[in-house]
Amino acid sequence: MAESLLVNLNERSYEIRFGQQLNDEIQAKVGELRAAGHPVAVLCDRNVAQTQTASLSAMFGDAPKCIVAAGEGTKSLAGLGEVLEFLAVNRVDRGGVLFAVGGGVIGDLGGFAAASYLRGIAFYQVPTTLLAMVDSSVGGKTGINLAAGKNLAGAFHQPRGVYIATELLRTLPPREFAAGMAEVIKYGLLAEAPLFARLERGPLTVASDDLATVIRRCCAIKARIVEADERELAKEGGRALLNLGHTFGHAIEQAAGYGHYLHGEAIAIGLVAAAQLSHRLGLIPESAIGRIEKVLAAHALPVRLSAPLPLAVLMAAMARDKKVRAGLPRFVVMERIGEAVTRDGVPAALAEECFRLIGAV
Repeated sequence: MAESLLVNLNERSYEIRFGQQLNDEIQAKVGELRAAGHPVAVLCDRNVAQTQTASLSAMFGDAPKCIVAAGEGTKSLAGLGEVLEFLAVNRVDRGGVLFAVGGGVIGDLGGFAAASYLRGIAFYQVPTTLLAMVDSSVGGKTGINLAAGKNLAGAFHQPRGVYIATELLRTLPPREFAAGMAEVIKYGLLAEAPLFARLERGPLTVASDDLATVIRRCCAIKARIVEADERELAKEGGRALLNLGHTFGHAIEQAAGYGHYLHGEAIAIGLVAAAQLSHRLGLIPESAIGRIEKVLAAHALPVRLSAPLPLAVLMAAMARDKKVRAGLPRFVVMERIGEAVTRDGVPAALAEECFRLIGAV
């Protein structure tokens, strides 16, 4: 039986629906929207179109589908243009609704297209990867990458609802499941020590009895943070805490070339760099770094760069990060496992040292 979690944002509030299989519920929502005169369109990538053919047909029937190439490269100006043209060609009007069915790339791209088309249409998220289920589908951050950096163009545009069906993870490649675990581990590190302790006891897998419980817990953590600081405007803490590991990780993604590392893989390495920074700021003991690396490795995630990246390129990418304030990067560091804070004014030399410790040259 499906359960729900409310993301309470006043007039932008919406439900996250949880269940093993939600095809019937989504089908009913599509029927309800169409009956009320709202055109429905679907965005997914080729991988989802191939592995979830029956589900897509059951959920959306003959609704027009925009099927794009899989991978981070689609989260681009060209990809955005493709989706916008699709919506226009299919005469989706201001009452139209876009369903983004896929991983973080599709959710971010579809959400930004929905925010941009006709100055904003409604959209729903149907995440099909662990990373999207626990993180990117919730909170209303949408966007695309530019050559200059990760997520530099985008909008805050909350979905009208999120449908998390854990059955969809059965067809997820192991590498993609592992990438999602980077975000699960992040939640334990920034907000919930018991969650991290659970992951220390043994890896979470697609067959784990508590997988659905962990996914729901991660969504609840993010929902509460988003409710308190929807547009990341808090001077300290707030929604920025969700960027633990991301200041380093986004720089790694850009420097290596989008697609070389999955997003979660880059964030895993970024979490190690953030742990090193936290230790060098006198906040966590060195033993905590080892614990973090052990949990990441147990979930088949990298803790070092697979090949050296130039330090100068990484630092230049970090300087263009969207979280930069007054020309300086803003870091999220751990005061202890399960509690994080934002930190400005970190010397560049210290950030460079942390990059070297994960394999930069």
